[in-house]
Amino acid sequence: MSIGAEALIPYLLSWALLAINAWGGARRWGQPTVVALLLFLTLLIGLRNEVGGDWSTYLPYVDQQQGAPFAEVFESDELGYALLNWFGANWGGDIFLVNGLSALIFSVGLLQFCRAQPLPWLAIALAFPYLVMVVAMGYTRQGVAIGLEFLALLALERGRLLWFVAWIALAATFHKTALVLMVLPASTLNPSLRFSQLIRLSLVAVAGFGLYNALLADSIDSLQSGYLDASYQSQGALIRVLLCLLPALLFLLNRRSFGLSPEPLRIWSILSLATLLASVALVLSTSSTAVDRISLYLIPLQLFIGSRLPDTRLFNLTSERWNQLLIGFSLAVMLVWLLFAATNYAWLPYRNLLFF
Repeated sequence: MSIGAEALIPYLLSWALLAINAWGGARRWGQPTVVALLLFLTLLIGLRNEVGGDWSTYLPYVDQQQGAPFAEVFESDELGYALLNWFGANWGGDIFLVNGLSALIFSVGLLQFCRAQPLPWLAIALAFPYLVMVVAMGYTRQGVAIGLEFLALLALERGRLLWFVAWIALAATFHKTALVLMVLPASTLNPSLRFSQLIRLSLVAVAGFGLYNALLADSIDSLQSGYLDASYQSQGALIRVLLCLLPALLFLLNRRSFGLSPEPLRIWSILSLATLLASVALVLSTSSTAVDRISLYLIPLQLFIGSRLPDTRLFNLTSERWNQLLIGFSLAVMLVWLLFAATNYAWLPYRNLLFF
């Protein structure tokens, strides 16, 4: 497919807005900045028109809810997304209401997570080329689940296990695969394990088992036949895993340089090790799609580690040089995807309900 330069302009301008601010190395966001970014991302993602690889796949979800009794929504095994579709189908707004609300949830989680990082502008500039542009605009349900994952990770870092469980449970009502994240509280175990901590983790384990039975158990056979037995292959899966593997290796090999307290250190070490396992699984598995979909939950590593690299001074690079390299890397990822990805045609040109 021949791609005109003008087709890239909306994406380039959006990225540039974030990258210009990241270039200066600003370390704080005021509330007006967060509100402005929330509005920008919600409109960019939520009001896109016929943009994204799964655009046509999601349209029947709305149609199925047209005129359906509200009580039937609760029969869905992904209740959160079914609710949005019921409102879109019966209260007006159609797919644009569904996508708008999905974009709002995703953006709240992303911005809260970026705001908690030492270089929030750099974090969101790193997020834009793939997480925002491809995942949130293409895989709507999993995009929402990842947005809620961000809130869950923040809760886990702060020792709020019940909030972690609540956010993951909500994420699973949009994409059941989010339940794989229920293993993360085990990373909070430390050598001086206390009885109270064991009790809390036992409650999390019970909650996880309950969520599995309620949301995932009945779907295991269909997931196995749909992903594993069918041996589906995702184009670009290797590149996406590598984008997580590079920061994971940097982190595991230089953990002391990141200056983390023990609990966050354990959490992000577990996620980094999970990335190594995903890389091995990608080679050994008959279905790269299954590995690819699960590895999307590892994307927060890119933001967490990337926004901290400038302060590590690794390889004797200054903070400014690291910042510049990471912004350049972000631009390269976006351009390579837009110009060479096999499915880029579904994103080009960008169209929006408001002005295209």
